[in-house]
Formats: sequence, structure tokens, C-alpha cells
Amino acid sequence: MSGRTDAGPGGADAPAAVLGAAPGSPEWKRLRWRACRRGMKELDVLLGRYLDHGWPAAGEHERRAFLALLDLQDPELARLLLARVPPAAADGGAPSQDASARAALIGKLTDGRYARL
Repeated sequence: MSGRTDAGPGGADAPAAVLGAAPGSPEWKRLRWRACRRGMKELDVLLGRYLDHGWPAAGEHERRAFLALLDLQDPELARLLLARVPPAAADGGAPSQDASARAALIGKLTDGRYARL
């Protein structure tokens, strides 16, 4: 639905200020706006709950994975998180650390821990 032109750098290109954003900081508030104004209520709720409860304890790789997920279009993100369609393997080889972190984060987001808090 949305073009995600408002999306800032995510994943590997994320600035340190965003990766280190603490709840309540201006960077975190911008991140929350980006995650929770997507156009699909289900994604807004799920991503918002992750920011509130998962982001503070997340390591750098998980945070980069979350930022990379925010760069996805809504239909693709909905397939991953709501329909639980596994992401396609990039090259069929051994997964990179970023790909492993993304897969682990998708697992956290789809296992129900952020569905009801």
C-alpha cells in the first residue's frame, strides 16, 4: 500500500544513533513513528509492541534486522509476519549473520510473544 519513501536507512546502513535509540529518545520516537504508521493496523500493533518490549533488550544484530524489516513493503512484511510465509533464501548458501538475525527476529515476531502483552 505505502511506498515507504519516508523510510530512513535500515539494516546495515543504520546510523549508530538509531541502533542505540533508547525508549523515549527522539531517535526512538522517529523509529516508532516509522514502525507504527504503516497502514495496516495488525502490523502497527505488532511492530509497536516489539519496540516497547523487545527493542530495549535487543542486541545490535536484532536491531539491524528490525530496521531491515521496516524497509519492506507492507504486503511483503504482512506475508512474513502475519501469514508466516518463510523468507526466500538469498543464494542457497550458508546464511549470513544478518540473515540469521532476521530469521530469529521473524520467529520472535510470529511466535505470539508480542501478540498479547
